[in-house]
Amino acid sequence: MNRKTDITIFTDGSSRGNPGPGGWAAVIVGDGHIREFGGREGSTTNNRMELAAAAQALEALADAPFKALVQKGPRIAINTDSSYLINGITKWVKAWKRNGWQTQTKQDVLNRDLWEEIDTLASGLNASGSALSWHYVGGHVGVLGNERCDHIATDLADGNHPKLYSGLLGQYDLPDILDVSADALKSAAKSSSSSRSNARAYSYVSMIGGILETHRTWAECERRVKGARGARYKKALSADDEQKIMAEFKGTF
Repeated sequence: MNRKTDITIFTDGSSRGNPGPGGWAAVIVGDGHIREFGGREGSTTNNRMELAAAAQALEALADAPFKALVQKGPRIAINTDSSYLINGITKWVKAWKRNGWQTQTKQDVLNRDLWEEIDTLASGLNASGSALSWHYVGGHVGVLGNERCDHIATDLADGNHPKLYSGLLGQYDLPDILDVSADALKSAAKSSSSSRSNARAYSYVSMIGGILETHRTWAECERRVKGARGARYKKALSADDEQKIMAEFKGTF
């Protein structure tokens, strides 16, 4: 593991519809131990599951087998494929709190309860001497920790009951799960960008002035966004990807 951390965390969330049945998952590795977590909600959103995963992971650091290590003020790296989570906790949350938990457009912040929980837990860890950092990893590009969390989260969203591991890292089925080196992430990001740009589109999602639309072709999307100030747009590769993009855009403050 080239990134200098004492505790490595992977998180992911999934929902079958927005809203719809959802699942969240987290994998925590530290001090030679690894523990998998997961949970399910009957009606939720993808963004909410991404936040739930992070909140539950941070909360779990107060319990065995990681409690003693946390008391030493470790370096903690959280890896996620949710830009909504990373932007929210590292950028947007400061403005939200100043504005009484409202966005720049004077709308109530969605998922405020989970944002407050994550912010409180993260601030507490940093205040006690830990060094908490947030890292984006591409989804479905071979980062084992992300892949494992995605499998758990989607399995739970589908109503299944995946077996969750808790024990020694040396006995874990994925021995390379800590491979989040700079080279690995760079390769994953390049692979993700290349595969996405070349893949056939399921749809295109656009947002202008807070209004979301989906388009069957790029030509339709281009007609809407071309020349429009502040327009956002992205290609979706599947129905689930479309839901995630829409959820990500809705989280923009």
